[in-house]
Amino acid sequence: MFKRILVAVDGSKTSLKALDKAIDFQKLMPETEIFILCVYKHHSLFEASLSIGRPSDMDIPDKVLSEYAKDVVNHAKDMAKDHGATMVRGFVKAGRPSKVIIKFAKDKEADLIVVGTRGTHSDKDGMFLGSVSHRVAAHAKCPVLVV
Repeated sequence: MFKRILVAVDGSKTSLKALDKAIDFQKLMPETEIFILCVYKHHSLFEASLSIGRPSDMDIPDKVLSEYAKDVVNHAKDMAKDHGATMVRGFVKAGRPSKVIIKFAKDKEADLIVVGTRGTHSDKDGMFLGSVSHRVAAHAKCPVLVV
């Protein structure tokens, strides 16, 4: 039924639960490929220059965020493989998470997007759907499973 499942991860518990659900689907449909995507918000050099007390050896924020996103994806890939997943690929992109997730799903012809209800920047635990998951569910052209 699903040939390509996109799982958006950000390191939060709910995003890892979303990954678990994608793995469950893959076990039912072994030919399914899982794409793990972590999106970080791009910071311009102007934004980086606004810090008053910045150490001289500080990396540009995009580099730091990109490295963190790679760590998140690698952790998720390892976790997926430890839970029996096969055909797992990881990706890191910069931009507004909801837009990047939707575009990535379209570009990769994903049949399903799986996202957690709330990400790492949630402040109201469990009260509402997170803004990223809400936007993805509202605008994606393929089915979206919110876990």
